[in-house]
Formats: sequence, structure tokens, C-alpha cells
Amino acid sequence: MAMGKNEMLLRLDRVTKRFPGVLALDSVSMEVRAGDVHGLTGENGAGKSTLIKILTGAYAPDEGEIWFNGEKLERLTPLKAMGKGIACIYQELNLIPHLTVVENIFLGRELRKSRRGDILDRAKMLEEAESLMRDLALNLDPRMKTGELGIGHQQMVEICKAVHSDAKLIIMDEPTSSLSEREANDLFRIIAQVKAKGVTVIFISHRLDEVKRICDRVTVLRDGRLVETRDIGEASVDDIIRLMVGREITNKYPKVKGGRGAEALSVEHLERRGVLHDVSFKAYAGEILGFAGLVGAGRTETARAITGADPIDGGAIKVFGQDVRIRSPRDSIDAGIAFLTEDRKGQGLILIKSVSFNSSLVRLERYSRLGFLKLKAIRQMTEKIARDLKLRAPDVETVVGQLSGGNQQKVVIAKWMLTQARIFIFDEPTRGIDVGAKVEVYNLMNELVANGAAVIIICSEMDEVMGMADRILVMHEGRITAEFGQAEATQERILYAASGLAASGEGKIA
Repeated sequence: MAMGKNEMLLRLDRVTKRFPGVLALDSVSMEVRAGDVHGLTGENGAGKSTLIKILTGAYAPDEGEIWFNGEKLERLTPLKAMGKGIACIYQELNLIPHLTVVENIFLGRELRKSRRGDILDRAKMLEEAESLMRDLALNLDPRMKTGELGIGHQQMVEICKAVHSDAKLIIMDEPTSSLSEREANDLFRIIAQVKAKGVTVIFISHRLDEVKRICDRVTVLRDGRLVETRDIGEASVDDIIRLMVGREITNKYPKVKGGRGAEALSVEHLERRGVLHDVSFKAYAGEILGFAGLVGAGRTETARAITGADPIDGGAIKVFGQDVRIRSPRDSIDAGIAFLTEDRKGQGLILIKSVSFNSSLVRLERYSRLGFLKLKAIRQMTEKIARDLKLRAPDVETVVGQLSGGNQQKVVIAKWMLTQARIFIFDEPTRGIDVGAKVEVYNLMNELVANGAAVIIICSEMDEVMGMADRILVMHEGRITAEFGQAEATQERILYAASGLAASGEGKIA
């Protein structure tokens, strides 16, 4: 039986979870009303991920009670949680790419033509999938292979899967972190459709403007404790930030203006057929150079071409005035270029290894002799950088997969700092990390340029690139369409150039 609006679907009573050396959740009590979109936010390490895993049966609480749909949940497992109507859509989607949309929706709950169950009723499954998509106003072909869809549409498939399983509660973990603005708007429309069907949503996000836009209430966690739950109309974005970090953040973008130094990187006429077209620019020591543009504009592809991750068809690269030939990431590392990839979990880190292992991975030869690693030297160097970066980890031997997203990003930075790189390319450096950790990353950029490095940042968040970059290059369809100094940059001018409307040089500055 569906619960009425404002009834409590979920109640946590003094839930506590401990790990060795860490109190992940400290007597958390919270309530989620049926039919609400309930925001859950907090800094990295605040306890959000632990709370998700307890609700989905991956972890058992050490103390406390969980009540769901009027029933006390005990000895919860992932299978039991799904059976009770709790579904979770993680940042890393759980779909099988070579199966069709309809096959993913019905996976594990296939319809069959007979009681013997040896023949699938594919026509009936297709009919139900099409009906579900009509209900959610989704323009999606259920016969397509899921792997052929973009991330936004794959998320829609996950939502369809949850709704079809009669989920009463859908938990969404950073659902917009990899979406364009248009895809995010589509997601918000689908969330509204799901809410209209009586499904409750827990929306976990660091993008507080989105929390403010779509949530009915918001709960803030800090250091494993519940700080406060408010109706969204009574909480401004500044209020939520203050609750998250326990202090006022007066400057979200602590830009330190430095002096331009030597020409660190010169890229001339970079070409990659069908991807990059005559890309030329310069980056200077002591300067942060920002790349802006819409999804697919060619920003990441430019970074990958410069660092040897992708082949090029033409162009020249100079590092501090010296011609370099970069055909592989190793060539890039040897030239003193660090590429901090957007996909830190898939490409930047080995999650099952320790902080010290990941930090020294790129330059292991510096810490080896006669085939043996100098473990004491690795540990000492890693401990120093961990202190400098204010890394929140029990120990440098902690497995990286156990750290929050913001602390994982710090490990990636530590890895490249140990290479003694002089040019740092950050691709979406603050994606998926909280406002407090973002400020720490920005301060690290300030330190790098103050010490004579050149920093390049690729950002989808326009406020970020405008707040931190000395100069901003805008790309559209593989071309640089405009260049702005920080003082001249506005959202309107950047969007104009990002749409290709400044390609003729309109709005371009020296």
C-alpha cells in the first residue's frame, strides 16, 4: 500500500558505524518523508557513502535501528534491500553495455512464456518497457544496446529499472557529476515524473544549486554526524555550505594573482583528423590557463593529444622552449607534464593499493635499487606530501579505495608532485568533491604556480574557470574560438564562443 504524502517512509534511529581508526557514522538519526525528493549533502568523508551502503545492505550498522515503510529492517542484505523496495543508482552505473535497454531493465526479472521458464517472452518485455518509457515521457528506443547510449540516457535506463522493480525509494549518488547541463535538466524532469508516481528519492550531490532546485528537504552530514535537516525553502545555498563545513566560506575561489613567468608550454597547429583542428596556444609558468567549452568541444581531447594518450596527425609542442616529441604518456612524463585525468578512479588511481603505492607509482625507479623498492624512502616522502596536502587518511598505507573522492584527488596530485612535473593539466579537478575540498584543491593550484609551475584546468563549471584562471581559452568542435583574460571573461561571452559564434575572431583578445 502506498504511503500518503508527509508520512515517514524511512527513519534512522541513532545509527552508528565504525571502521578501524574511523567513526564513519556517529549516532545518526534522520527521517525521509514519502513522496519527497530529499537532499543529502556534506563534505567528502562526512559519512554519505557509509549511509548509502547501510541502507542498501552492503554494510551492517554497529548500533541503531532502521525503519522502512513501517517495518524494522534487520540483517539487511543487498538482495533483501531490493526486495523491500530500496534501489540505488551509483556514480558508476551498473548496466551491462552489450545488452539492450529492455534486457537491462528486466535483468534478473525476465518474463517467460511458460511455467517451465525456458522461453523468454520478449514481446511482452518490450511492450512493458515501451509503456514505462511513455509514462516517464522518455524518448528512448528500448531495443538499442545500452553501451551505445550516452551517460545521461544510461542513467535514465537505471531509473526505469528501479521504477519497474517497484522501488519505493531510489537513492541517486552524484547523478549529475558526468552530465551536461541539458542532460541534467532531462534528469530533473524524470525525477519529477518519478516523484509524481509516488516514489521517494534521496538525492546526493555536491552541486548545492541543484539540491536547492529540486529537493523538498535537505539533510547535512559533517564528520559522521547529522548536523541538521531543513525544509529547502528555509535553507539558502550559503546556509547549506555553512552547515557542511562548520564555518563561513567567504571566498569559494581563492585566486592568488601571480606574475607571468617563462613560456612553459607551446602548442602549434595541433591536428587530429575529425577531432582537433589547428589548435595553437601557450601556457606560462606562474599562470593558470583555463579551458572552457561545452561537452564534446575537444578540451579533454587536446589534453590527451598533448600528453601522448591519443595520437596526433600534425603539430609541434615545446616545453620551456625545447622541442619535444610526445608519442606516449611516458614521453609526456619525461618532458615534465602531469595529466590529472577526469576519471581518477579508472585512470588516475589503483583503488586496491595504498596511498604510498599510488603516490610513487609513476616514478618507482627513483625509489628502487638493484630491483628492490626503498620502502622507507617512499613512506617518508609520501607522509611529507600527505601533510602538505592535508590528506585525511588514517595512514599512508590506507587503501585508496577507502578514501573519499576529495582525498582520492589529493592522492592523484601527490603522485604527480613526486614526479617533479613543471606543467600540470587538471581535467575536471573538482568533479565529485565537496566545497571545502574544492577550496583546498584551488589553494594547491595557487601553490604550484607560486613555485613556478604552469597549471592548465579544464572545467565544465563556468564559475570555477572564471574564478581561478588568469586566461581562458574557449573551444568549440575541436577549435579554439576565443581567448579572454580573467577581467574580460563573462558567462555570456564564454557561452557565445562555446557555441561557435566567435570563431571568426569576434570577442577574441590579445
